[in-house]
Amino acid sequence: MAKKYSGKFSPSGEVEATRAKVKAPANAFEGAKVNRASARPNFLFLAILPLLLTAFGEDAMGLLLDLAAFAVLAMGVFMLRQGLIAEAAYHERKVARRPALPRKIIAAILIGIGTFAAAFDGSAVFSPVIYGALTLILTVLAFGIDPMRAKGMSGVNQAESDRVARAVTKAEDHLAAMTDAILRADDRQVERRVDDFAATARKMFRQVEDDPRDLRAARKFMGIYLAGAQDATEKFADIYARNQNPQARADYLALLDDLETNFDAKTETLLLDDRSNLDIRIEVLRERLQREGLQAD
Repeated sequence: MAKKYSGKFSPSGEVEATRAKVKAPANAFEGAKVNRASARPNFLFLAILPLLLTAFGEDAMGLLLDLAAFAVLAMGVFMLRQGLIAEAAYHERKVARRPALPRKIIAAILIGIGTFAAAFDGSAVFSPVIYGALTLILTVLAFGIDPMRAKGMSGVNQAESDRVARAVTKAEDHLAAMTDAILRADDRQVERRVDDFAATARKMFRQVEDDPRDLRAARKFMGIYLAGAQDATEKFADIYARNQNPQARADYLALLDDLETNFDAKTETLLLDDRSNLDIRIEVLRERLQREGLQAD
């Protein structure tokens, strides 16, 4: 009589059980976005490096001007990069305030001043001013300006919108800390599972942004649970980086599975509640129309 082999490396053995712990996403690139801040500002850093090379071949005044120009330009490029990051976060959310600091506008001004300082030779002033003004204008044309108004807050209670914006910002901070901490574990599969969980959590964020009334029901998930997940991720990363403990890895993956399942279920509950509220509103409106004799046969 034939007997099924069920050893360590059989389909029902330890290897498949371990692989099952790592949940592969349906689409690895789902929700992925191009980071506009990743490349273009870096080329500007390369463009200003020659100032350091030429500065030490000039007299004291030329050295001072070139170093000052490099410092101002470097600060301008840094501010530009931060402005692009803030703008990307603004566009990613459905409900968002405008950036508190207009980083891209400040960056354009700094780059214009830095260009003036780099072109100034101690005599003529007109040409360096022209160069600085043109650089400022071209920077604005190339990268635009900061978002100047809040988004998705019209027709919504301002206090509720503010609470949602603060809650989403804090929740995003927890996810960013998790993504940063898990890099210490140096395990690509676990990093991908953290990314999958972050994508699941962001579905809840977008739902709360669509309907700020859902914040009360989701507050525990976006606050306490994410803070706990961040703490667990940091502790796991430290332990796994030291001794590659397989049990710690399995426990952490099981925790991510549980969190993802609960976040999915809660998001679906919020969606069902919204649909129920919509059905109630439609039914009430139909009854009013019927009472007023406006209901079509």
